Amino acid sequence: MARDDLFISSQLPHQRTFDGVPFPAVLSPNPAVPLHTITDFADAIQAEKASLESLIKSSGAVLFRGLPVQTAADFNQAVEAFRYEELLYVGGAAPRSNVVGRVFTANESPPDQKIPFHHEMAQVAEFPSKLFFFCEQEPKSGGETPIVLSHHIYNRMKEKYPDFVEKLEKHGLIYIRVLGEGDDPSSPIGRGWHSTFMTKDKAVAEERAARLGMKIEWTPEGARTIMGPIPAVKFDKSRNRKIWFNSMVAAYTGWSDSRNDPTKAVKFGDGSLLPADVVNDCLNILEEECVAIPWKQGDVLLIDNWAVLHSRRSFEPPRRVLASLCK
Repeated sequence: MARDDLFISSQLPHQRTFDGVPFPAVLSPNPAVPLHTITDFADAIQAEKASLESLIKSSGAVLFRGLPVQTAADFNQAVEAFRYEELLYVGGAAPRSNVVGRVFTANESPPDQKIPFHHEMAQVAEFPSKLFFFCEQEPKSGGETPIVLSHHIYNRMKEKYPDFVEKLEKHGLIYIRVLGEGDDPSSPIGRGWHSTFMTKDKAVAEERAARLGMKIEWTPEGARTIMGPIPAVKFDKSRNRKIWFNSMVAAYTGWSDSRNDPTKAVKFGDGSLLPADVVNDCLNILEEECVAIPWKQGDVLLIDNWAVLHSRRSFEPPRRVLASLCK
């Protein structure tokens, strides 16, 4: 049996093609070589690791559909089969909880709230290179996880707003967020400082924040974190191109709750305010370029965080999507 017989490429209506490459790549089991169990799938991942790595590099995202992944434990086994080192969720903003092994809930904010486009943990110094999503329960409606190629966003923004991008590349961004002590599930950025820094000790929290390049100012509400200046455009050496690697739109349009004003949550690295019209148009460009494939139960989506931004659309429950982050 040839190794490339284990998976076959599939096509879906919402897929797009960029530079001749399908985005995302979609893989399904070969009917001639069925994968009946999660162990079969894990074995296939290990057997196909080299070709899967090549595919994720060329496409930026791979959707596995129709494979035997039914539970969080199954998903955990599939993630472990890739043998990527786990990245702990230290410094991230989203409220989420551990389910099993290295599997966590995705952002637990209310279903009526959208989560704007971002690279995972782009607002901190240590971020994942890969991330996995798993649809344990598909939504009644909505709830897609739109994805978009970061270098296309950079190119479009550079062409349309060259002065803005030049300033962004020169100064980077500063992210400011106010955290309560405990998690606030009503907020898309409601992770409290206890869980953000995995401690209730302020000194330990300050030490862990410092490792991320982050400062903490203690307030009556909890903690005011200041991150940056940090680059908003990075160079992807593996693909030899610049990428729009930031959480600018996510912070400016989505970091809103009783503690935070989103228009003050992100600034240029020199402290000056971002122009609202440019940020809002960037959101339009992200929407124009994105792909949003509706979730099906059992889907596993592998995203290269260096290549792809992602978001979440509002939905009608039920919906349960799990996540795992990798170094």
